[in-house]
Amino acid sequence: MSTGALPGPDGRLRCPWGVSAEDYTAYHDEEWGRPVHGDDELFERLCLEAFQSGLSWITILRRREGFRRAFAGFRIAEVARFTEADAERLLGDPGIIRNRAKVEATLANARVLADWPAGELDALIWSHAPAAEGRPAPRSTAEVPATTDESAALAKALKKRGLRFVGPTTAYALMQACGLVDDHLADCLARRSPVPALRPPG
Repeated sequence: MSTGALPGPDGRLRCPWGVSAEDYTAYHDEEWGRPVHGDDELFERLCLEAFQSGLSWITILRRREGFRRAFAGFRIAEVARFTEADAERLLGDPGIIRNRAKVEATLANARVLADWPAGELDALIWSHAPAAEGRPAPRSTAEVPATTDESAALAKALKKRGLRFVGPTTAYALMQACGLVDDHLADCLARRSPVPALRPPG
């Protein structure tokens, strides 16, 4: 299996995982590695990365709208008000991954974050973004790490503040997905075809 950039249906080179399924191609081209800001937006990514633990990302990606419906669009203030009855409802929802530990962690994390000042989750996560200088683009997926010192520090900081299901690997996947690091391969079209960064309204 190739670990270098591969051509997609349009002939343009992409990271190899980005051409393995149509769902992946859209996510790879339009979202992965693009800067994401906003507490609710980052809460969503944090939750989805936690649910992905032990599973393939495409399993989560194909249920993303189901997750959004089930968790009130990942609006922290609303999820924080979910009750035990809501937890049981979620565990019966076929549109998400019905894992009790992950569901309960999502609700507990929302309750913790609901007490944080607006913008604090965004600021905490982005404070762990490494400097881009001196970090060359990987030539193959073999050069892409699973964890880094920064992701370990981010995981530690989040856990210290009371968040659950956030280890160094999950934290690094979050950093990749939300643009804190750019792990698109050097030959990947996404490095040459940037899209506008996702920013909070206002």
